[in-house]
Amino acid sequence: MVVESQSLEGLSADQLREMAARLMTQLRHQGAQLEKLTHENALLKRMKFAAQSERFNPEQKSLLEDEIEADLAAVATEIDALQQAPAVANLQEKKKPKRLPLPAHLPRRDIHHEPESTTCRTSGCGCRLLRIGEDVAQKLDYVPGVFSVERHIRGKWACARCETIVQAPVDAHVIDKGIPTTGLLAQVLVGKYADHLPLYRQETIFGRAGLAIPRSTLAQWVGTCGVRLQPLVDALKEAILKHRVLHADETPVQMLKPGNGKTHRAYLWAYAPGAFETMKAVVYDFCESRAGEHARAFLGEWRGSLTCDDFSGYKALIASGVTEVGCLAHARRKFFDLHAANKSQIAEFALQQFARAYDIEREAKELKPDERKDIRQQQTRPVLDALHQWMLLQRQKVPDGSATAKALDYSLRRWEALTRFVDDGRLPIDNNWIENQIRPIAIGRNNWLFAGSLRAGQRAAAVMSLIQSARMNGHDPYAYLKDVLTRLPTHKASRIDELLPHRWQSGAI
Repeated sequence: MVVESQSLEGLSADQLREMAARLMTQLRHQGAQLEKLTHENALLKRMKFAAQSERFNPEQKSLLEDEIEADLAAVATEIDALQQAPAVANLQEKKKPKRLPLPAHLPRRDIHHEPESTTCRTSGCGCRLLRIGEDVAQKLDYVPGVFSVERHIRGKWACARCETIVQAPVDAHVIDKGIPTTGLLAQVLVGKYADHLPLYRQETIFGRAGLAIPRSTLAQWVGTCGVRLQPLVDALKEAILKHRVLHADETPVQMLKPGNGKTHRAYLWAYAPGAFETMKAVVYDFCESRAGEHARAFLGEWRGSLTCDDFSGYKALIASGVTEVGCLAHARRKFFDLHAANKSQIAEFALQQFARAYDIEREAKELKPDERKDIRQQQTRPVLDALHQWMLLQRQKVPDGSATAKALDYSLRRWEALTRFVDDGRLPIDNNWIENQIRPIAIGRNNWLFAGSLRAGQRAAAVMSLIQSARMNGHDPYAYLKDVLTRLPTHKASRIDELLPHRWQSGAI
């Protein structure tokens, strides 16, 4: 700040007061700018030095780098499901390359499939059937570290008198005439989407176990399984939208643009029933952008209470009748960052009041909605009302544009949404429930750089929806996927809900 090099003599009292007011205004503005820059500098240092493990590694690979093969397999599976002409199917089958035999050194396990009865059931016959041969189909199985071969032996039985042949039918399989067991398929899916192991790494792991399955083959399996599992994800979405309270959040994922080899920012959206709902599930929706139209398309005609952050993409939903529920953790986070940057006393007091609200919430967590509402009205409401009045007073004292002003403005602007939970025991205090379900995606980004295509991202979202939902219900994702892939080919579409993670029972029929 520089004062003009002119004599102050001769200036009137009014002129001196005007100059002093102008200089004080400049001083406050410079102080606000300094506080803002100090705050931003502290945040940048925290991002740079506090999370070294999340820094970019040029050796990282794309989790979805083989998605072209997987996409092709998925498209082929969808086309095959629509084709009805057997002549076309036979022509395609003839063009398939001959499969190499499975290595002889792998252990074998014989599984026999025989008719229920070896008596000829032809009317008026009743003769004993004679075994005249067998058909053997081999399936490649895998348990961590060990490959084995299942030899499915289907004996042929014939009646000498009426010349009929009886044989046990071939069990339906998620990949028709494929060699992998459902256990091996589940292992590949869990490795890729739960353990964040790209297919090139899985190929190496399988090689150490005795059989290096080509990445292209693994990708084809993944693509086909993605198509087969999609009806489950559609049913899971339908079940979620029946709930009155939902959580929503989104996280960025880079997606490869076709043609130019460059990437752009896509988003993985996540939706889940409210934290106090009995159904534990999450559905991820991979979209090309963060535009609010994607949330509107997913929710459709649903109208309920949506717990979300202050992202503008949700505003159209709110305008159409969806009730906005704010996230108190987001408001608290603004003051936490402020306190971490400069030990602000204003931020410290606000954090203490937020802590009181959360202490009350922990006591009411296990109560019924009506009981939770009563406690919130009696204990939480006075704390938040006092905090609101204090924020209004503090806002009048701090300059516009400062970090403190921004933290206060966020809460004051959204106060009605932030405190809506006090009047409804079914509403959560924050959006942490869905943030916890989206965290595995953020962890996975340490191992991959981009989604290979829109279809690949959507397939990943579908499989990860089932895996994470299984985890939320206490299931082992491998056991869940193995059982579902085994039962899915013969399971009635009208009973698909029985296979959803929150209803699934191991070994149920």
